[in-house]
Amino acid sequence: MKKTMKKKAKIVKKSKKVSPKSDFGIKPLGDRILLKPISADEMNTTSSGIIIPETVSKEKPEQGIVIAVGDGKWDDSVKVPMSVKVGDKVVFSRYGYDEVKLDGEEYYILKEENILAVIKN
Repeated sequence: MKKTMKKKAKIVKKSKKVSPKSDFGIKPLGDRILLKPISADEMNTTSSGIIIPETVSKEKPEQGIVIAVGDGKWDDSVKVPMSVKVGDKVVFSRYGYDEVKLDGEEYYILKEENILAVIKN
């Protein structure tokens, strides 16, 4: 029985893991962030595996994984460092981003001020 539980745990980890790329090919400028939105399937599945139907939640994803960050914002000739880092899972403002497609994948670019929270697991 223990072997079955270990296999299930490994499958869950593989399906939910989004690996951030350190050398992505795009460097956001200033206080902008490049993130990969979490798919609706991942957001509509509870931690116990219950799938919530699409009719219940029709909103766009508001969570994502940070892929790349800019250098920070200048404020009175002092650079303010970014408060998020590559690999962070964040909650962001619903309408505060620009969509970008790279290699057939969808990404969002947004300012740091549109990040509402960092999700700690």
